[in-house]
Amino acid sequence: MKASDFTGQGRIDFELMQRVAANQEAGVGELYDRFGSLVFRMAIQSLPTRDEADDAVQEIFVRLWKTADRFDPRKAALVTWVMLLTRRHLVDKLRRKRARIKTSLFDEGSTGARGNGRNTPAIKDISARMERDENFRALMIRVNTLPELQRTVVMRAYLGGQTLRQISEELDTPLGTIKSALSRALVRLRERTEKEVPS
Repeated sequence: MKASDFTGQGRIDFELMQRVAANQEAGVGELYDRFGSLVFRMAIQSLPTRDEADDAVQEIFVRLWKTADRFDPRKAALVTWVMLLTRRHLVDKLRRKRARIKTSLFDEGSTGARGNGRNTPAIKDISARMERDENFRALMIRVNTLPELQRTVVMRAYLGGQTLRQISEELDTPLGTIKSALSRALVRLRERTEKEVPS
């Protein structure tokens, strides 16, 4: 892949990630400027303490730096790619933490101490998380088909926890345009979901 393979925002994002991959300080700084607040909001909403959220943000940007050369604008917009990696990291972090806390409970259920182990709280919790992860992946596939502005607004509003006014200010786009983009995006997502659900 090379920058000339892409146009518009895809080319801008590809060039940025190539600079990040080359460990150019300005590139890393630009990546953080664009997505630092978004990643932090996701972390602070998912983790119990500010310290853990701060640590997670550092870990996530290290992962972004290490995998920057894999970014392909043909597969996902950069904001989608960053937020998927962020969510995956946070889910893994929470899963490891819960596994440490619930090891004894899971072992007890698995060995049949409470019947066959199928209905223990730990196994129910794991099943629920797996279902949520599957639903999230399906949603992200749909979101990734949206036009760029609609996709960005949905990601920032629903996954990043930003208000529409904050999005308007950060994107330097009129608030009315942001509201319209969100409204159109939700209509398209609903229509796409209805088409996919068997009648």
